[in-house]
Amino acid sequence: MYQQFFGIKEIPFTLSPDTSYFFAYGHYANALNTLLVALRTGEGFIKVTGEVGTGKTLLCRKLMNTLGDKFQLVYIPNPQLSSYGLQVALAEELGLKITRYVHRLNKTISDKLLELAAEGKRVVLCIDEAQAMPEETMESLRLLTNLETEKSKLLHVVLFGQPELDELLNKKSVRQLKQRITFSYQLQPLERQGMDAYIVHRLVVAGFRNGMIFDDAALTRLFVASRGIPRLVNILCHKSLMVAYGQGTHHIDEAMIRMAISDTEDTQLSRRKAPWWRRMVATLATVAVLASVSSFVVAVS
Repeated sequence: MYQQFFGIKEIPFTLSPDTSYFFAYGHYANALNTLLVALRTGEGFIKVTGEVGTGKTLLCRKLMNTLGDKFQLVYIPNPQLSSYGLQVALAEELGLKITRYVHRLNKTISDKLLELAAEGKRVVLCIDEAQAMPEETMESLRLLTNLETEKSKLLHVVLFGQPELDELLNKKSVRQLKQRITFSYQLQPLERQGMDAYIVHRLVVAGFRNGMIFDDAALTRLFVASRGIPRLVNILCHKSLMVAYGQGTHHIDEAMIRMAISDTEDTQLSRRKAPWWRRMVATLATVAVLASVSSFVVAVS
């Protein structure tokens, strides 16, 4: 798309959880360090919460890539499972034969966890989008963590979820699980300075070597619209780079950010419906940009 124009090797603001783009800054570095310390000291239950788009999945992937060979990792991205379904998912990740008899399946899992413990390995179960887990499955998860030796837990669990996870854990039916959570961390959106550093970080990882291409007014508008949420920052930066590419410039100003905002859901400025004449101007501007992109592509071809 625009990689050659900006002199980069890949698109820097994608939404995929690529750990090479992990931003070890502020609370993201603190969250990762908290998880590493907690797991290496043998804690059984850990919880990480954050609003949509704050980078929980990327943090989860980074954790799994960082723990090392002493840990056996199990990742469940979709926890909308029954109690038996959770046990099956865990067994499959551990390479075990599945049986429809719950008691036998539990025994197989327990034996495998003991075997790995004897080899000096700790099993870490990472559950993403944990707020979607049914209450009865939560209870099944708690029972699985009852498996332990005299000195340590056989299964360590890290729950990643939206703030609704806290609401789920406040229910009386899962209060026993809540009491077992020994470490918690809440991911916050980026502050303005952190957002600026985040943008530079992703550009550098992608291969850009010419400093900051967003001017200060553009960054201010970007921060207000995105509220410092990394996913929205990525979306707006990607679209503004497309606009700059279409206009044949390596400089991104506030007008380009506004153009990206007008085409993006859940941004601060799009919450209030603009007057009809402003919407018409925005539409005409978008059409003009798309036309310029097409003509530029033809020209460089």
